[in-house]
Amino acid sequence: MDYSAAVAYVESLGKFGIHLGMERIQGLAAQLDHPERKIRTIHVTGTNGKGSVTTFLANMLQQAGLRVGSYTSPHFVRYNERICLDGQEISNGDFAAVTERTKEALEKYLAAGGEQPTQFEFITAMGFLYFAEKQVDCAVIEVGMGGLWDSTNIITPEVSVITNVTLEHTDRLGKTIEAIAAQKAGIIKPGVPVVTEAEGKALTVIRAAAEANHAPLYVYGEDFTAEKLTSSMEAQTFLYRLGEKEMEAVIHLPGEHQILNGAAALTAAEILRDKHGVPDEAAMLRGMAAARWPGRLERIHRDPDIILDGAHNPSGVTVLRKALDAYYPQARRLFVFGMMADKDVSQVSDILFRPEDTIYTVLAHEGERSEKPEKLAQRLHKNAVPMEDLTAAYRRAVGEAGPGDVVIVCGSLYLIGTFKELGLDR
Repeated sequence: MDYSAAVAYVESLGKFGIHLGMERIQGLAAQLDHPERKIRTIHVTGTNGKGSVTTFLANMLQQAGLRVGSYTSPHFVRYNERICLDGQEISNGDFAAVTERTKEALEKYLAAGGEQPTQFEFITAMGFLYFAEKQVDCAVIEVGMGGLWDSTNIITPEVSVITNVTLEHTDRLGKTIEAIAAQKAGIIKPGVPVVTEAEGKALTVIRAAAEANHAPLYVYGEDFTAEKLTSSMEAQTFLYRLGEKEMEAVIHLPGEHQILNGAAALTAAEILRDKHGVPDEAAMLRGMAAARWPGRLERIHRDPDIILDGAHNPSGVTVLRKALDAYYPQARRLFVFGMMADKDVSQVSDILFRPEDTIYTVLAHEGERSEKPEKLAQRLHKNAVPMEDLTAAYRRAVGEAGPGDVVIVCGSLYLIGTFKELGLDR
């Protein structure tokens, strides 16, 4: 199987949609001789911020000299982006080879009467197999959706991280904060330490789950804190405290919410350090400073500033709006905006846009779930202009932007992926 055939095969699995549950991934993992049991892991979930925490942790462990895998989703352009070794995407050759071996295992599983896995379950199995074959020292695993019934939840990690918890995927995870928090808390394992940024009702659920599993719990604002010192699009500094320990960290992910994510990652790293002696403080600080995370307040051009952000839910656009208000308080804002039809467009619109903002609506992704530009413009209840395609909208926004203005491409991770695939970020 060559790379093209491997991608085609993985693409074909998309027709099986999303089906929460553990039977399929457990059966497939068994056919692969449980690669997930042969590696140390860190498990990360949450509504927002889990990708940032994953990249912070992976970078810290790399700086400590470890061989580190990271598993994230979704990808922007290539499936390879989801499975990384020491910060590098899996090669086309390795992707093809791992796809073929996982396909062989799947065929045996199906022949034995197993149910067809979803695409995400298959790629998750690929990731575990690849990390085991490469003999990583540790793999940082990001949950796809929820936690309890997510295919990544067959691991028993060294430490679990739950970032924030807000309403998301209510059709699958539940209609209340408590129900969604219960899904996130499903990654908590007996005796495994848990780090969380959650608060309120979500924290109550997570605390109960941790107590039931006799899992040590580290809560932001109680057990660890982070005090902002400086913040700009270029860099942020903050003072991190955990008990009697404190350190000043520098990160290059903009937005004050990243300070909180950084503090959660540092706490998880401190737990690992207590267990295994690595990473040391110097490696932690180097890793924090080295971390980059595309598609989240990613600035690709200066004067005018052009920013890409995949925020697609109320909590995500809240932090985007807060960052824009902090870094561009007086700037004219021109949005290229696309969103999925099943998202809370009205609430996102109310949070994100000012009356004076310029908005060009586009198709976020070639698919049935994407809201049509004309319908999206109507739903925004703003002075939005529908555009025939992303390229035209982007060129119009950039053409209208002057020095000191900011162009924001946002509304969907799929949109950011399309933007990058078209090469508009270059």
